[in-house]
Amino acid sequence: MKSLMKCALLAAGMIAAVGCGNSTNSTNPSTPSPTTPAAVSVSIVSGARLLTTTAYNPNPITVARGGTVTWTNNDTITHTATSDGGAFDSGNMAPGASFSMTFPTAGTSTYHCTLHPGMIGTVNVQ
Repeated sequence: MKSLMKCALLAAGMIAAVGCGNSTNSTNPSTPSPTTPAAVSVSIVSGARLLTTTAYNPNPITVARGGTVTWTNNDTITHTATSDGGAFDSGNMAPGASFSMTFPTAGTSTYHCTLHPGMIGTVNVQ
């Protein structure tokens, strides 16, 4: 009887240990840890002057602090990527031209095209 009781207690302890081991989320593959890219490419799309939040693709974007965003003009006319707060300005980008900006601090920057003010975008720096 004593050894039967020992076996039962040992089995219960093993079940409890296994149950606790499976309850942690640190290695759960269904919840991957998010990563913020260090470099993001943004396309100024064809026909952008007639668009608003979809003129820059993707939009909004998220980049790591210290990361770089590169805008490429894939339209047939000139555009800009100009910060609303004056932090950056691509100047006029002819079709096919690119502009890169490195973001050293966390925060949010909204931007637009100075030639077509309806074109708007957002950069989130984490």
